[in-house]
Parts: sequence; structure tokens; C-alpha cells
Amino acid sequence: MHDIKHDAAANRFFLMIEGHRCVLDYALTNDTMTITHTGVPEALGGRGLAGEITRFALEHAKQQGWKVVPRCSYAAVYIQRHPEYAALVA
Repeated sequence: MHDIKHDAAANRFFLMIEGHRCVLDYALTNDTMTITHTGVPEALGGRGLAGEITRFALEHAKQQGWKVVPRCSYAAVYIQRHPEYAALVA
């Protein structure tokens, strides 16, 4: 597991690897986190980093009691493949 950070002011989860930034951006309205973008630079592709940061964000949402709207196609597929997060979907 990598050192994923949460920048609440920017509505972003991120991690830095080899000088590259991987991100998951979201919007927060009341208690609903809308995941808008997940991005991993091409140089870091294929390492499972998008999944790692998505899992981290979903766990954070669960701890906060938030619902989740996966507008990002990656996050939507991730939730479909990991039914343990289905109850979070708004």
C-alpha cells in the first residue's frame, strides 16, 4: 500500500510515485461524494494504482458515512467488481 493523501480543501486523494501524481477527484455535496476523475500517468500504468487510490477513497467515504456517485467510468467499474462497496452507491 502506498502513502495516499487526502487534500480535503481540493476534494482530491493523491499519491506521488517517481515524481508522478496519481489522483482521484471528487465533489462533495452534503454527505454525497461524486467521484469525477481518476488519473494515473501513463508511466505508472498497469501497477494497480488507480484501484488502490479508489479503494482508499471508498473506505474514507464509508468511514465518513457518505454515499458515493461514481461519475468516473473507472470508479464505476471498480465498484461493480468489488460488491463490498455497492451499499455506498447513492
